[in-house]
Amino acid sequence: MPHHQQLLRIQTRGKSLHKITREVNAVVAQSGVRTGLCNLFLRHTSASLIIQENADPDVLTDLENFLEKLVPESYPYIHSTEGPDDMPAHIRSVLTHTSEQIPVGHGQLMLGTWQGIYLWEHRDRSHQRELVVHVWGD
Repeated sequence: MPHHQQLLRIQTRGKSLHKITREVNAVVAQSGVRTGLCNLFLRHTSASLIIQENADPDVLTDLENFLEKLVPESYPYIHSTEGPDDMPAHIRSVLTHTSEQIPVGHGQLMLGTWQGIYLWEHRDRSHQRELVVHVWGD
């Protein structure tokens, strides 16, 4: 069973959602796998991955607004050495995911019509994030 692994470096723009479906699908295509699985693993604790609505940007805005209210930066966290946005970013990544697994069929991700893959930057400033894409199958 062939395996293909690639590290993607994604430059974020600070706190926001970054659509990465195209980049991940390109790795799947390069892998040569027609039927199998694609595992995504984000190598960070203050950003996360989600699979979400890719047609109406209001959905993403509502998600960002909700998580901002659920995990406010104004709370008196004990951990604050990396700035006031760091501990809330860790909590937000715990509530979401740092990995996803997606079936591969016919050489591409088998996402639903309205689904996209997003890297969710939880910190205020931009960062270069590393995403391990591992594809295996036949």
